[in-house]
Amino acid sequence: MARPRPPLSRALRGILAYVTVSVVCGVLAASLVVPAVAGAGVTLRESVGFFNGLPGELTIEPPSQSTTVLTADGKTIATFYAENRVRVSLADMSPYIKDAIVAIEDRRFYEHAGIDPQGILRALASNITNGGRQGASTLTQQYVTNVLNESLVSADKGDRIVLNGQKSIGDKVREMRLAIELEKKYTKAQILEGYLNIVFFSRDAYGIEAASRHFFNTTAKDLTLPQAAVLAGLVKSPSFYNPSLYPENTLQRRNQVLDAMLELGRISRAEYDAAVATGIDLNLNPGRQGCAGAEMAPYFCDYVSHLILNNPAYGVDLPSRVRKLYRGGLTITTTLDSRLQSVAQAQVDATAGANPDKWGASLVSVAPGTGKILSMAQNTVFLPEEGKFDTQLNFNVDSKDAKGNDLNGAGGFQPGSTMKPFTLAEWLQEGRSLAETVDASRRTYPLNFKWRSSCGKVLGAYNSREKSLGAADDLQNNDAGYYRRMRVDYGLYNSINTATFAEAAQLDFCGIQKMVDAVGIHSGLDNAQVNMHQLGNLLGAIGVAPLVLANAFATFANDGTYCEPIAITEVTDAAGQNLAAQTPSCREAVKPSVARGVNSVLQDVLKKGSGVYIKPKVHNSFPVAAKTGTSNTNGATWVVGYTTGLATASFFGDALEGQKRPGQNITVNGKFYKAIDGYMLAGPQWANYMLEAGGLYPAAAFPPPPEQMTKEPGKSGKSGTSGTSDKADKSDKPDKPDKPDKGED
Repeated sequence: MARPRPPLSRALRGILAYVTVSVVCGVLAASLVVPAVAGAGVTLRESVGFFNGLPGELTIEPPSQSTTVLTADGKTIATFYAENRVRVSLADMSPYIKDAIVAIEDRRFYEHAGIDPQGILRALASNITNGGRQGASTLTQQYVTNVLNESLVSADKGDRIVLNGQKSIGDKVREMRLAIELEKKYTKAQILEGYLNIVFFSRDAYGIEAASRHFFNTTAKDLTLPQAAVLAGLVKSPSFYNPSLYPENTLQRRNQVLDAMLELGRISRAEYDAAVATGIDLNLNPGRQGCAGAEMAPYFCDYVSHLILNNPAYGVDLPSRVRKLYRGGLTITTTLDSRLQSVAQAQVDATAGANPDKWGASLVSVAPGTGKILSMAQNTVFLPEEGKFDTQLNFNVDSKDAKGNDLNGAGGFQPGSTMKPFTLAEWLQEGRSLAETVDASRRTYPLNFKWRSSCGKVLGAYNSREKSLGAADDLQNNDAGYYRRMRVDYGLYNSINTATFAEAAQLDFCGIQKMVDAVGIHSGLDNAQVNMHQLGNLLGAIGVAPLVLANAFATFANDGTYCEPIAITEVTDAAGQNLAAQTPSCREAVKPSVARGVNSVLQDVLKKGSGVYIKPKVHNSFPVAAKTGTSNTNGATWVVGYTTGLATASFFGDALEGQKRPGQNITVNGKFYKAIDGYMLAGPQWANYMLEAGGLYPAAAFPPPPEQMTKEPGKSGKSGTSGTSDKADKSDKPDKPDKPDKGED
């Protein structure tokens, strides 16, 4: 039986390790600095040939960067990221972090050319003789590894990443080759900058800027010596040295970094002593991801994100657009005015912030003349929270856009009497006067009533000019005293349902349809046309989004010019290149004279009409026009009003169940309501908001309508201008608000 071979002595193993390391380093050195030596021997030549034949090109794409969404006045709304990273230049980094990372990770960084033969020799000898796993990667090699891994993650191939402990010799040699070539193309400063911007510090912080903000709530430029030493030490093992989890480990590692900096002469003894005497002093600032973590306006943020994700300019398909949003380092400047947003949010929260019955309140404002969305708020939280009304649906916008893309909107709410001004607009468009009277006593329009519809088959169901559009069996107003003849303007500012039908009975429904289409009104559920040949739509039976209504009324404020609503004014990528944004798109939708006629009547809504009980008296502060609205079951209540510079829709009601719940016998903020109407909750919400916000934008006097538009038929003189007084019917009872608009179906 053969005797077992005695183990090699420690000394012999050390000699073999030294020889092995020397051969490797010789090959690397030969390929790097003395390629002419290759002729000295076949083995060396073949080794060098193999090494030089490895891929040497490394494509360095910008690493994943955070996208920031800003208000028009430069405040942060939200940040989107797959990896929380903000790229900064080397000049914007503290000298301490530059010296600290070199001292602890690669002290010969400025001396080697990508790989460190001395470090390799030391590491291999230690590993072979002591059985350890000491590494020898330079900062350049680490940078190569990070770039390769980042490219896989960005391509959704993160599962292909090979961790350091699992890398083969071939993987290591390939990285060495790439590191050598990288050093030929880039300066040490460029490599150090790239490394510090890409390296992983924690799952919430990629790169030195994000790490500085996350752990110390500061910037990379302002890092102190102890802070820089903590972060430099963290790179080796972000979990083991995590200061929020293992402060003892962190402190020990930080002091190792400080030792290395002192040894290399990067800091003085006095600096060292002061630094090691300090604690870690964390000031954690966790990243707030996406709209759920928005600093303000989470639902406007959500709307903006959907505009980006629905736009082919940001990628050929949805996955590529998602990558652009979460990894592209975009800066998205929006139209939101932070001053108005804070006021809007305060108002909706005060109206119905935390109510157990989940009644919804919302406000949205646009700027007449540009369509810019200036505020967007609702009384809910984006994520579930104890004692709060939560939903991710946006009360203010459509469910889908015109192309069928998702906008995450609630689908609109029945606008009620806020639809009535568009019938009046068609009345004026057809050359009628505000001073004319109509028979508001009529409550029944039978099935065979000859409504006018001149557009024939345009709407698909009518093939003659006098085809029945349906029947109105029993129209109702809130008060019995309004079933009588009355002036047209009086009928609108008091929101009399029978007066609106009496006007429509004399109008071409195709004209009403064109008017509604011209100001952009459409179904909030599917973006389809609101068919005005259905009689119920005269009084707002189809759900419309608050943003759409605000923008339609902004057309009247803008002398009849309609502007598409916009939310994004500028988008730049990480390189500062401009990408697709939105610009004002305006067109004449309503004749200026018609818009002025509507404005003159709607100013009286607050002075003596259906909004007279709204307090405070916002119309005493600046010229303002408005219209109240209430659905048939009181499940949706409104005030939509405007100055020349600001149009706002205010909503209160059942926001999640399609107004199926009647707004009757309910309690809100401790107050009982037998039946809610527009002037009760939506009204004060709108008025309080406009008092604070209205003065921040131009609020000039509305131009008056043409004299002919205010004359009584058959009279040549002035009849009294609507907007100042009503002298048409001496027997009129004192003006009372319409509470609610019964008959809206």
